[in-house]
Amino acid sequence: MTIRVGQKAPDFMATAVIDQEFATLKLSDYLDQYVILFFYPLDFTFVCPTEIIAFSDRHEEFSSLNTEILGVSVDSEFAHLAWIQTERKQGGIGDINYPLVSDLKKEISTAYEVLEPEAGIALRGLFIIDPEGIIQYMTVNNFSFGRSVDETLRVLKAIQYVQSHQDEVCPIDWQEGDKTMVNDPVKSKSYFATKN
Repeated sequence: MTIRVGQKAPDFMATAVIDQEFATLKLSDYLDQYVILFFYPLDFTFVCPTEIIAFSDRHEEFSSLNTEILGVSVDSEFAHLAWIQTERKQGGIGDINYPLVSDLKKEISTAYEVLEPEAGIALRGLFIIDPEGIIQYMTVNNFSFGRSVDETLRVLKAIQYVQSHQDEVCPIDWQEGDKTMVNDPVKSKSYFATKN
């Protein structure tokens, strides 16, 4: 099976670290909200903590948009907990505001097609899943460079906008409050008329 935008996100059940405690969670537990599901290679590495901390620091912005964040790697829940309990100045991530999911058996990263088979770890995949469990957005980076929280928020807001305004679409670089386009060959001309 090839994973695609517009398809149902593969459900999973896994152990996660939430508020420094172990808990079992399922993706389907979040069906009433949006989910930012992101994969990262490994705990105790270099680019990964910058992403995890950045998403945690802005968790409130996502939460205000009815969105939960789930971070996933092939590490055990024990490694996740040790990393959380390590100070940021020492290469840890400290307390974070969303669950870190253990994919020790590599089943989740395989289902989402982000597992790099030779390395045995996940590429930097990021999926935005809507409250119906449908994948609306996906992107995959190689190991050496991180993603953008700002761009993830921008895309999330665009998804939410078009889902609540069915006859409109968002043009390139659309930001909240910007002009949209009507999804019609004639009516869309009013948008283009305002451009140079």
